[in-house]
Amino acid sequence: MKIIAIGRNYTEHAKELHNPVPEQPVIFLKPDTTLLKDNRDFYYPAFSKNVHHEVEVVLRICKEGKHIGAKFAHTYYDSVGLGIDFTARDIQQQHKEKSLPWELAKAFDGSAPISALVPKDTFGDLRNLAFRLDKNGETVQQGNTAELIFSFEDILVFVSQYITLRKGDLIFTGTPAGVGPVAIGDYLEGFIADQRMFHFHVK
Repeated sequence: MKIIAIGRNYTEHAKELHNPVPEQPVIFLKPDTTLLKDNRDFYYPAFSKNVHHEVEVVLRICKEGKHIGAKFAHTYYDSVGLGIDFTARDIQQQHKEKSLPWELAKAFDGSAPISALVPKDTFGDLRNLAFRLDKNGETVQQGNTAELIFSFEDILVFVSQYITLRKGDLIFTGTPAGVGPVAIGDYLEGFIADQRMFHFHVK
C-alpha cells in the first residue's frame, strides 16, 4: 500500500505558512513505515528540533482506480479516519530554500499516526465534517471538510490521472490552519465530530 498526502488544501493553512493557494492539488508520498497505529507513542526524532503536528482526515481506497471519473469518485473509498502528518519543519524549510523535495521532512518513520478507519457513512455528510486536534487538553487545530479547496472526489480524480490507486491505499486529505510544534511529554488527542479517534504521547 502507499500513502498519498495532499498539501495546502485549506486556504488559511496555506496563508499561515506564507504559501500561495494552489490551483491544483499538491501531493507528496509517505512510505508505509511512517504509519503509527493503535495509539502507540510517537518518539521525537533526533534529527529535528521543530516537529509540527498537522491533523488530517484520511481516506481508505477500496478498489483499484485509474483515470477515475468525477461522478464515480465517491465509490473508490469506503472508510475514513483521522491522522497526523508530522513534519520536521526545520528540515522542510531547508529543503524548500534549495528547491529540493520534502521527503526527509515528511516521510520519516512514525510520522503518520492514524486512527482506526471506520465506514464512511459513520459520520453522515462527509462534505461537512468537523475535526480537531487537542494538545494537553487544549484544542490547537480545528477544521471542517466544507473548507477544503479540493474535495475528496477532486483529489481522487486528480491523483488517479498520474498514479493508480489500489485497495488499501491511504489518502491524507490536508490540514487546516493551526499547525504548531510538539514536544516530548505532550499528549495528543484527535476527534472527528465528538468521537475521539486517537490519543497518544510524544516521547
